[in-house]
Amino acid sequence: MGNKGPVTEFMLAHYKHFNAATLIDASEAYVKHISDGKKMLVSLAGAMSTAELGRSFAEMIRQDKVQIISCTGANLEEDVMNLVAHNHYERVPNYRDLTPEDEWNLQERGLNRVTDTCIPEEEAFRRIQEHIFQIWKEAEEKGERYFPHEFLYKLLLSGVLEQYYEIDPKNSWMLAAAKKNLPIVVPGWEDSTLGNIFASYCIKGELKTSTMKSGIEYMTFLADWYTENATDLGIGFYQIGGGIAGDFPICVVPMLYQDLERTDTPFWSYFCQISDSTTSYGSYSGAVPNEKITWGKLDTKSPKFIVESDASIVAPLMFAYILGW
Repeated sequence: MGNKGPVTEFMLAHYKHFNAATLIDASEAYVKHISDGKKMLVSLAGAMSTAELGRSFAEMIRQDKVQIISCTGANLEEDVMNLVAHNHYERVPNYRDLTPEDEWNLQERGLNRVTDTCIPEEEAFRRIQEHIFQIWKEAEEKGERYFPHEFLYKLLLSGVLEQYYEIDPKNSWMLAAAKKNLPIVVPGWEDSTLGNIFASYCIKGELKTSTMKSGIEYMTFLADWYTENATDLGIGFYQIGGGIAGDFPICVVPMLYQDLERTDTPFWSYFCQISDSTTSYGSYSGAVPNEKITWGKLDTKSPKFIVESDASIVAPLMFAYILGW
């Protein structure tokens, strides 16, 4: 690799075995994958935006180390919420000691807890809601339809939220992605807070469900994108956590190969997952990479890594390594 900053030098000096060694190997393979002119998909599960992954991930986007993202609706919106309401977030370091009454008191104060971090409902959601509704409504009146992430791109690029910014905007991965018009797929967006809000407007008759493009349309978009961008090299798959953010996009390859009978479709050409899930009880999130070979997702020769650790610790370290920090 090229430049090596102090974080990278520390990792090279100390990360010699076990998960730490896998982290280095996977990072080196990621760097080689990009250097070879191949493209990378990054999937975000969990609450990585609330964990402020944007502090490193935004730079990954700016430096073209990721070409497409798959994320949950929560990660999509929570990066924007952190951008506009960061000063109103509250940390609860003793979250393991909270009683049900303590939790109720947080709810009464409008604080929705994610592990040790409380998202301020009023400041976060309501600062966005008024403006996003106008964008939804304007699209509907023009007979236009967009994906969930495209509506948020319009919101961010309009500049209307700048009055609320409470962090350095360079630490917002969504803002970095919007400026590049980076493709994103957001499977299951409906279970997010903005998804619930959109549904409420539809129930009240103020919006039509058809204004929002669907998950099936995300899949057909991804199929076209993969076909156009994989060439004969394939696309890399870097998975943070498990769940639908990873399960949804990875199956586009067997769909193209088996269901559409495009037998020249290349497999995913790199795979790395950061997860602390196990394979017990049939966990998809904990499935080891070799299992994906049987589903027609990975080739026997695809570089495959699994780092069994906490993504909130590992992902920023890997991004730092890839960026040469």
